[in-house]
Amino acid sequence: MYKILEKQVLSDVTKLMVVEAPQVARKAKAGQFVIVRTDETAERIPLTIADYDRAAQTITLIFQEVGQSTLKMGALNKGDSFANIAGPLGHPTEIEAYGTVACVAGGVGIAPMYPIARALHQAGNHVITIMGARCEDLLFWQEKMAAVSDQVIICTDDGSCGRKALVTEPLKELLEQRKDIAHVWAIGPTIMMKFVSATTSPFNVPTTVSLNT
Repeated sequence: MYKILEKQVLSDVTKLMVVEAPQVARKAKAGQFVIVRTDETAERIPLTIADYDRAAQTITLIFQEVGQSTLKMGALNKGDSFANIAGPLGHPTEIEAYGTVACVAGGVGIAPMYPIARALHQAGNHVITIMGARCEDLLFWQEKMAAVSDQVIICTDDGSCGRKALVTEPLKELLEQRKDIAHVWAIGPTIMMKFVSATTSPFNVPTTVSLNT
C-alpha cells in the first residue's frame, strides 16, 4: 500500500497528492511516469511524476478529475493509500547543457514540466518558462517554477493573471528577439503542443513535446 501523506486542492478539478513510494522516489528522473490504481479492481491510470524527494521517499502526483477513475482518486484523503504504484516508467527527459532553453507548460502540464525545468536549471541552462491556463484559478506552482527558472512569463486566456495571450505569442516573440534558444519543451493540451511546434518550426529550434495520453 502506498500511503498518501499530503493532499492539496489546487483548483475545483485539480488535486495534488504526496505519496509514500520509496522505490519509485529512489530511481525517478525528470519526464518519467507511474501507473496507479486506487484499489485492486480499479483502472490503471498513468500519471507523470510531478516531483520526487529521495530523502523523504515520496513522489508528488497532480491530476485533474475528468472521469470516474480520477474522481475516485480525488476522493482519497491524507492517510488513505493507493493499492499499486508501478514505476518509474518511460524514458527520462534528455538533460544536457544546451545553453538557453524554453519550457512551455499549459494547464495541468505545469506539473510534469516542473522536474524538467529543475533538471535543466541544475545542469546550468538559462531557463525561460512560459506558463499558461484558461484562467488564474487553473494556475499553480508559480513560485516553484520561478525558483528553477531565470525568467517566467504567465499567460491566461481571459487575462485574469499575467498576460492575456496564448503561450505561443510570447514564445514567438522570444524566438524573434533571441537567437540563442537552443531547445524548447512543451507539455499541455495536444492542440497547444501542436501550435508550439508550428511556432518553433520556422526558427528551426528543436522541440520536444509530451504525447502521453
